[in-house]
Amino acid sequence: MSLGNIFDIAGSGMTAQSLRLNTTASNIANAETASSSTDQTYRARKPVFAAIQQSMLNPSQQSLAFGSDTGPGAGVRVEGIVESDAELQMRYEPDHPAANEDGYVFYPNVNVVEEMADMMSSSRSFQMNVDIMNSAKSMMQRILTLGQQ
Repeated sequence: MSLGNIFDIAGSGMTAQSLRLNTTASNIANAETASSSTDQTYRARKPVFAAIQQSMLNPSQQSLAFGSDTGPGAGVRVEGIVESDAELQMRYEPDHPAANEDGYVFYPNVNVVEEMADMMSSSRSFQMNVDIMNSAKSMMQRILTLGQQ
């Protein structure tokens, strides 16, 4: 793995964490939206990530130590965004404008505390990737000054 690959790996991590932050923000923004039916109620969304193996990016460079199936990681990709299948919150609020004929209102299955923890985790992961890129940039700048003394 070359020093230049670090930027690709950290960049893919930053992209993934940015999507995770946006998904979390969407969940928090819709946490208290009310609906009269389960079909119209917002459901919490979570991104699904997968590791990209180096052999998938460049098949000509196979890892000798690990064989042809595995190798060093080369980043992360987003497989998709899935909706939570957790049960929706049903509250009896007959005076609510969105109440159904029985007086129940449906609220999303968003746990705000869990979403805040996800937001802090993804924010810190994003910052760690920024720090990695800054360190790699600093190392590359030092390499350029080696012959100047």
